[in-house]
Amino acid sequence: MEATAIARFSRISPRKARTIANLVRGKNVTQAVNELKFTQKAAAAVVAKLLDSAIANARLKDASVDLDALYVKTIFADKAATAFMRRWRPRAMGRATQITKGLTHITLIVADRAEA
Repeated sequence: MEATAIARFSRISPRKARTIANLVRGKNVTQAVNELKFTQKAAAAVVAKLLDSAIANARLKDASVDLDALYVKTIFADKAATAFMRRWRPRAMGRATQITKGLTHITLIVADRAEA
């Protein structure tokens, strides 16, 4: 049994989100929650909330799911297609340059160890 959770247009750069994704990939759900709780990275809070959502989705699919058997099967962070926040920075001689702040789609799939 698999359950999916997707966070779209998260206000974090994909590079920063991927470091946290690599941290929890393949781990047991309880171990991943504990590691995310004590990780001092900006993306850790986003991924922790997404992991809680995936666990809730697993419970909706099957109320008798064993949480100790769940693990993070797949997690990846992709750049949001053409969406980024635009900011401007003043430059010399009255010009301005654009600063693009990235947005990320994060997908997380939890599965049961018994099926894997």
